[in-house]
Amino acid sequence: MEIIITGILLGGAYALIAVGLTIQYGVARIMNLATGETLVASCFCTFWMFNSLKINPILGIFLIAPAAFILNWAIYSLLLLPLVRRAKNKAMLEVDSILATFGILFLLEGLMLVGFGGEYFSYSFLSTSYTIAGTAYGLNRIVAFLAAVLITGTLYVFLTHTRYGTSVRAVAVDPAAAGLVAINVDRVSAFAFALGGVVTAAGGTLLSTFYTFNASMGVVFTMKALIIVIMGGVGDVRGAVIAALILGIAETATATLIDPGLTIAATYFLFILILLFRPQGLFGRQTT
Repeated sequence: MEIIITGILLGGAYALIAVGLTIQYGVARIMNLATGETLVASCFCTFWMFNSLKINPILGIFLIAPAAFILNWAIYSLLLLPLVRRAKNKAMLEVDSILATFGILFLLEGLMLVGFGGEYFSYSFLSTSYTIAGTAYGLNRIVAFLAAVLITGTLYVFLTHTRYGTSVRAVAVDPAAAGLVAINVDRVSAFAFALGGVVTAAGGTLLSTFYTFNASMGVVFTMKALIIVIMGGVGDVRGAVIAALILGIAETATATLIDPGLTIAATYFLFILILLFRPQGLFGRQTT
């Protein structure tokens, strides 16, 4: 039971990272390989605000989110939208976006290395224990999980119960048909890309409250996000959340029962199993 609860607490933060990438790819059709750098940049911003300005990390989300939204909107509008407009088909856009965001990955990583160096960082926030079912868990992990649930729930309500959320889902289903009903596809795609960046940044803020990080580990989180997205079914937010929880439990079980150094190996092993036995993902549909 302890492994399951700990894994779920970790999976909550992973879910935000994966949901952010799912929105960016599912709506804007951009496979963002720099999503891990967005997360790590948020970790550093939270670290700096907490230590220098004494800002509570949870409240810091309300400062980081607008900055992440503006930055990701600018990246999409200035760097990625020209690729979208020149792409003749979806496959061409995927290749171009992978190459472009691969370059952005190194740019953001280089800036963080210049600003913070290559050492590992962490800070003490709510570093007390809270007992659940007779077992003590870090209060920071519990608060981070509850915040992730609140953010994910708010996102779900927005996408399913608001007019603009409906526009986002329409573009995700069929951009051409959405344009025929007076939806500005370029604007909605830019909004979705920026929204995905906000969700990822929020995940970084929550993860930083109990996770040790450095400027070079963004690629690790990018790979985890990609694995979760594929496991859950590409473009399926529900699948991304469930796959993130499964991954969190798998990593915790491996670290607890075998060796902490094998968590990455366990992640890829789980990924290979999905590719072999259900390549469309947990909630993806079989192509014909």
